[in-house]
Amino acid sequence: MGTPETSREPCPDRILDDIGGAFGMGAVGGSAFHFLKGLYNAPKGARVVAASQAVRLNAPRVGGSFAVWGGLFSTFDCTMVYLRQKEDPWNSIFAGAATGGFLSMRQGLAASARSAAFGGVLLALIEGAGIMLNKFLSAQQQMPIIVDEPFPPNGLPGQPVPPPPSDSGTQSWLGGWFGDGKKKDEGASSGGSETKVLESFDAPPVPNFEYK
Repeated sequence: MGTPETSREPCPDRILDDIGGAFGMGAVGGSAFHFLKGLYNAPKGARVVAASQAVRLNAPRVGGSFAVWGGLFSTFDCTMVYLRQKEDPWNSIFAGAATGGFLSMRQGLAASARSAAFGGVLLALIEGAGIMLNKFLSAQQQMPIIVDEPFPPNGLPGQPVPPPPSDSGTQSWLGGWFGDGKKKDEGASSGGSETKVLESFDAPPVPNFEYK
């Protein structure tokens, strides 16, 4: 899984991509916020009209502010990539601090420093959350799948399963009706074979010692 730095657009195209994404985010969020605010502040009978007018007046301004912030952030980010010649979270942290300080430069040095510190801390939290999320997702993908062994019927796991009951009773009951003839024939054939075996082992003839 790629990191947020490696999965983004290359640096020249990254600026336009971030400007468009920031403008869309600001326009949608600003529209929802000012529509609800217009509904709340408008008098009865003209709430929808007042909310729509508030959206038309304020949503483009909020979207433009987000677009300016996104464009400056991407510009500083690409500058840090060019200077450091590598992609890592420090580029985003420095870019956030530089963007916050640059946007507050007209309010004085102290306000610019506070905005820069706030932007750096905010981007550090965002980058840290992204890194932790990537590690968590990669760990979930690398975890082995453990298949639980099913429990045997009427037993505990790890114990041998008893064999199924045999049908000896049924066979013996049926054998009383249908199997007696076979058993008798088997007994007769076995007795004849025993007799033949015994006849083949007769005693040798007695030697005769008479002189002729």
